[in-house]
Amino acid sequence: MTLNNYETIYILKPDVNEDKNLSLVNEYKLLIKQSGGKNIFIQHRGRRNLKYNINHYYDGIYVQMNYEGNGEIVKIIEKSMKLNDQIIRYLTTRQDILQGIKL
Repeated sequence: MTLNNYETIYILKPDVNEDKNLSLVNEYKLLIKQSGGKNIFIQHRGRRNLKYNINHYYDGIYVQMNYEGNGEIVKIIEKSMKLNDQIIRYLTTRQDILQGIKL
């Protein structure tokens, strides 16, 4: 089984407190580990204004997760995010790592 590099960014509602934010981060980190993911790196991007309103929210709290895993992990994480009412938007992309390129 080959592992790909993924980046998932999700936006939390602006009224989510810091404790709930950290518990969600730990929940998704544990979910990735239990599903066989590795090299998990999480960055809190902070509160930002949205370019357009999403579900009547004009700002949100951004969290970025980078990890190695397979497509099944992505399905599990996105299903969990879809069912979480604290998350207003999420996006997962596969990151291609460029190695040995000479310009």
